[in-house]
Formats: sequence, C-alpha cells, structure tokens
Amino acid sequence: MTKTYRVTPFVRMTNLFTTAVVRTRLHMGKMALLTVAGRKSGVPRTVPVAIMERDGQRYLIGAFGEVNWVRNLRAAGEATLTRGGVTEHVAAVEVTPDEAAPILKENVSSAPAFVRAYFETTPESSLADFAREAQQHPVFRLTAVDDREFNGRDAA
Repeated sequence: MTKTYRVTPFVRMTNLFTTAVVRTRLHMGKMALLTVAGRKSGVPRTVPVAIMERDGQRYLIGAFGEVNWVRNLRAAGEATLTRGGVTEHVAAVEVTPDEAAPILKENVSSAPAFVRAYFETTPESSLADFAREAQQHPVFRLTAVDDREFNGRDAA
C-alpha cells in the first residue's frame, strides 16, 4: 500500500523555501512555480512543482495524487509557470492513462525514494501497471499560450 500525502509543517517549510529560491531567479533543476486560480475562490494559488520534459513536451505529474493544485489545474485548464525570472502562461491538458504510462514510468525511474513511496509501481513495472497508476497520479501536458489567447481576447 502506498503512502497518503499529508501537508506537514516540514512540507510547508520546504515549499516556502523552494518558492523563495525559485523567485530569486536561481535555477533549482526542474523546479518552477505553478500559479493557478483556486477552483472555488478564484484566488491565485502558487506552489513549487517539478516540470518533466519528454520528447519535446513539458509535463506536470501529480506525484502525490490529487492534491489541491491538481484539482485547481483540472478546473482552470490554464496557469502560469515561473522559472528563472521568466513567467509564461500555459494551457494544461490531462493526458489519458495510456499516454501517461511511459511518462510515469520514466518519472518513477528517476524519482527520489520519498516520491516513489507514493506509487504502487516500481521502475520495473509494466506500462499496463503504470496506466492503472495514472488514475491516482494525473499527468498534464503543458503548452505555452499567447497572452491574448490566455486572457480570452481575440488576436486582432
């Protein structure tokens, strides 16, 4: 059985530290700040996330399951990413379990042990196992969006 994700004081402190470092324009590997409107309040929420790149595409993986940023991103379908002092608007589309399977497999293979603890699969598991795992760990494909399109205005 996998671990259930809990936002502990340590997690909050780590997220605050990571957010502060990413905002200073320092690069922290794959880390970026995801800002998405709250699904109920509409208030922008910012959380540090790891961006995965594969075959020229960028992905966000809900490694800890259906946490708040996942539910907010599902509802909004768009967000901003900030990394290295650059902010861009992105559209986020949740991929199918079959499309998510190889992405999750690659992610689990390179993930630290504390992340792998949230998965029932191992790097040696089949793609079918990872497709089943995708139901608990959503994967979003990110695509840059023109500001005018992002704000709902015509490109004229």
